Amino acid sequence: MDIFIREIEEKDYPAVTTLFVNEILGNNNAYDDYSDSVVLFFSKIRADKKYKTFVAVSNNDVIGFISAVSMLWIMSENIFIQCFAVRTEYQNKGIGTKLIKHMEDYAKVIGIAGVGLQSGVQRVAAHTFYEHNGYIKSNYFYKNFDSTK
Repeated sequence: MDIFIREIEEKDYPAVTTLFVNEILGNNNAYDDYSDSVVLFFSKIRADKKYKTFVAVSNNDVIGFISAVSMLWIMSENIFIQCFAVRTEYQNKGIGTKLIKHMEDYAKVIGIAGVGLQSGVQRVAAHTFYEHNGYIKSNYFYKNFDSTK
């Protein structure tokens, strides 16, 4: 199976939305609820040089993606992975490793000091994947503001 990694294009938005909903949210029925917001997100960030999104393609089919933002972290600039998914039937075939290594190589080329990410505590298989790829497990706290007030 030939895998090609490239930057996201507008034509990839529907496939990336499906990956986001199915693999990250785990809700196969939520596509319509999220499709507009995912398309809007990728449309906005594509023009912003702080963001970078790559897709994994096999036979002209998007089978995975990784999206990150560069940000200042105390004394250095780092990349924070925001979204990362590989279609279920293609997992455990090295595609996720290719995507994350591609993002790491991109980060090194532009002079970024490191890569970080947050993964939910329930995603044990993902944690094993990250640790296998050299990531150190740490804690992350988050506060969500109620947007209805």
